[in-house]
Amino acid sequence: MTKRILIVDDSPSIRQMVTVTLHTADYDVTSAEDGVEALDLCLENEFDFVLTDQNMPRMDGLTLIKSLRAQPDYQQKPIIVLTTEASDSMKAQGRAAGATGWMVKPFDPDKLLLVAKKVLEA
Repeated sequence: MTKRILIVDDSPSIRQMVTVTLHTADYDVTSAEDGVEALDLCLENEFDFVLTDQNMPRMDGLTLIKSLRAQPDYQQKPIIVLTTEASDSMKAQGRAAGATGWMVKPFDPDKLLLVAKKVLEA
């Protein structure tokens, strides 16, 4: 069964690059422009993995993670933050919010595919 991944980023170019990368591994990819749209999509659909930016309008990544972790269907799903934020304090906030992991932009497509495979097989 094809794994469903939600990409959340306010940058159209990042959404496109991540989508193309994940499509090469035959993942079913949906995208959202911000946390509000992503949360709505997650309440209506079930995704196997969520990849979110941190800095977005309307709802940031950490708020999205906390909101998803409050939903029974997303308490155990992998959620990775893909962001330009690289500080230890921000990563600690991500872990406290329930993030599974952290990747820093710009991303390496091969590394992204390895991370996706790893979290989806766990």
